Amino acid sequence: MAYMTNADIQTRLGNATYVQLSDDNGDQVADTAVIDEARVAAEGELDSYLAVRHAVPVDLSAHAELAGLLKSAALDLAEYRLRLRRPPVSEDARRRRDQTMEWLRGIASGVVVLPSLTTPAGRGTMAHASGAQRVLGREKMNDF
Repeated sequence: MAYMTNADIQTRLGNATYVQLSDDNGDQVADTAVIDEARVAAEGELDSYLAVRHAVPVDLSAHAELAGLLKSAALDLAEYRLRLRRPPVSEDARRRRDQTMEWLRGIASGVVVLPSLTTPAGRGTMAHASGAQRVLGREKMNDF
């Protein structure tokens, strides 16, 4: 399952930058294969960190609340990959990629959690009562 589309990348970069970063033959048209490669690589990199703790790819139909978050992270990685093709990489793109990588390392180490993919503590356990027997039960309360 894809976290983003090529159109999402185009929207993030703007049309002129989208073409500039992917047009290898100089025809002023974005090379779809270049964009596909960056998109698939970014999603794979994202999944490689998520897979330490979660089933991947994350099913966005079951966890729609994560769609925007994972899309943003994947776009940060894809943009960085594309900008590496035409240095220098902007400081803003580098910073976003570094923050995304820090976040992914946090997920892999367990410091950061994706709440909707985490089993709540205590799930599957049952409460047990302990202590002395009841002083007043149903039988003793019948006459009242």
